[in-house]
Amino acid sequence: MMAGAEQAPLRLGIAGLGTVGVGVVKIIQVHGDLLARRAGRPVKIMAVSARDANKDRGVDLSGYAWVDNALALAGRADIDVIVELIGGSDGTAKELVERSLATGKHVVTANKALLAHHGAALAQLAEENNVALTYEAAVAGGVPIIKAMREGFAGNAIHAVYGILNGTCNYMLTAMRETGRDFDVILKEAQEAGYAEADPSFDIDGIDAGHKLALLSAIAFGVRLDFENLKIEGIRKITADDIAAADELGYRIKLLGIAKRLNGQVMQVLEPCLVPRSNPLGMVEDVYNAVYVDCDAAQTSLLTGKGAGEGPTASAVMADIVDLARGHVIPAFGVPAQALEVANWMPIDDIRGMYYLRLQVLDKPGVLADVSAILRDYGVSVEAIIQRCRDPHQPVPLVLTTHEVRHGDMQAACTAFGKLETVVDEPCLMRIETLS
Repeated sequence: MMAGAEQAPLRLGIAGLGTVGVGVVKIIQVHGDLLARRAGRPVKIMAVSARDANKDRGVDLSGYAWVDNALALAGRADIDVIVELIGGSDGTAKELVERSLATGKHVVTANKALLAHHGAALAQLAEENNVALTYEAAVAGGVPIIKAMREGFAGNAIHAVYGILNGTCNYMLTAMRETGRDFDVILKEAQEAGYAEADPSFDIDGIDAGHKLALLSAIAFGVRLDFENLKIEGIRKITADDIAAADELGYRIKLLGIAKRLNGQVMQVLEPCLVPRSNPLGMVEDVYNAVYVDCDAAQTSLLTGKGAGEGPTASAVMADIVDLARGHVIPAFGVPAQALEVANWMPIDDIRGMYYLRLQVLDKPGVLADVSAILRDYGVSVEAIIQRCRDPHQPVPLVLTTHEVRHGDMQAACTAFGKLETVVDEPCLMRIETLS
């Protein structure tokens, strides 16, 4: 692009005017001149679409064409880029993205659910029509992890990616540690503060973070997205006792996405883990997200920042838009869609690691002997034990940590614990992840 040359504007159609869509409009209105200087051409909104044309969104939309049916944006000749901020893995969002790519329009989206389920097919469609499918805002909000993974680490073989990918869960785990209060109390407070939805399942059950991890796995290892092969566990089972025991042992509990390549297989799990509190990931608190990348040439890198909200997410959308204004188009997952491999996913039972185990047991003689016998039978070696006395009429938590063991053997031991009359609740099992 020649300096000083007169450049036609990059013309946008925005579908969805929720928090992020309004944030994008604000950035373009406030920083129009700055964007034009950085991109080498103006960025101009041509049309917008949302469900309610009369809603006051706190931003002036009078200068843009209003389109009632978002799908009509794909057919407009005055639009170069569709910004899809509707959300959802199917329905209008999927149809709009498909139509837009098929008609030769670039797509910028924040829709991790859509990409986690249909990303490979959409990437193929984009390449067939010589357009871009970009999604910086789909993972970790304002943290520029997609650009870092696809471009910054392009000269590296990536060994592993670890991510704190959901701000709601990280906020709740931080609050539980700081206050000593239990999950249900903190969840209610998070809802009242606006950090958790009225129906928080998507966040606290790990689905949101799982979608993001699937995208990072695809980029890191050049594999086809396979959300169905992702083991997901949320944070509902974690108690104040777990938080306190982890702290005593020198750990923080984090909902952690892990993708590793091990001996030709790819491990992909999203679950609560104990992380050393001295590790950079262990220090990430409140609503912040973070991604830790382990690779050969660059070795280890940590990117952290706000994972959601109007400003951070809209900022990520704008990063993609400016790239397109500069003419920067690369494959959605870092390699051509046809080159994405079908991963050899590691069976969950074969994953080896150290574990934290909490059992709620009756305070009776012989309980520890019974637990020890089961651990012995399944080849589990104990590293540490914590047991505190309470009211003798109430169950007490028995906490132990293990040396490295096969996950399938640890799960089999947990099944056996559940058959003991002295174990009164489902065992709580979490991986200890040292990031080494």
